[in-house]
Amino acid sequence: MSDQIELTAELRTDKGKGASRRLRRQADLVPAVMYGAGKDAVALSIAHKDLHRACESEAFFSQIITIKTGKEETQAIIKDLQRHPARDRILHADFYRVRMDQEITVEVPLHFLNEERCVGVRQHGGQISHNLTSLEVSCLPGNLPEYIEVDVEELDIGDTIHMSQIPMPEGVAITALQAAEVLDQIVVSVHERRLEEVEEEVEAEAAEAGEAEAEGEGEEPEQADDAESSDD
Repeated sequence: MSDQIELTAELRTDKGKGASRRLRRQADLVPAVMYGAGKDAVALSIAHKDLHRACESEAFFSQIITIKTGKEETQAIIKDLQRHPARDRILHADFYRVRMDQEITVEVPLHFLNEERCVGVRQHGGQISHNLTSLEVSCLPGNLPEYIEVDVEELDIGDTIHMSQIPMPEGVAITALQAAEVLDQIVVSVHERRLEEVEEEVEAEAAEAGEAEAEGEGEEPEQADDAESSDD
């Protein structure tokens, strides 16, 4: 479990697109909203630098966040984040309040272990395919994992791991496996590499070798130091 993520926010009463634009341009603030837990939605503003820094952590998108507004602290999860299509700017954030006694649904990232030691790759030259990079899970907030580990070391060519084969922490369930129509998707698989992929890799290695050789030939020989060439 990662360290608790905290954000300081200010309540805002000036709403609408014009007000949001002024927040972004004049104060470098991100307009946000927090809702859920049977309470009214509240409009917030958060310093862009603080929110941007928090987003650099993978845990921000799958962990409980503490939102501080004055002396009040609220537990929440990020539900939506709007980004500028061309610039590294966050435009808006949605937070969902959580109660520790009520289940929440969150998208949790997958961490694949032992890929370099995978049997199908190391012994038979296969390739790993990540069909999914995250799983939607439901659990109480106190049981929410930062990530879910998937060990691929024993996979050989043709082997797969489905959702139902992933060991889950206690109290955590994959929502797709709880639905009326269970969809047990493939999470990761190992397959033979296509001839085109092998040829492209060989060509890339040959090109790199050629560039290195050309650089070596283009280097001028080092001149002797003045001290060595002078007659004392």
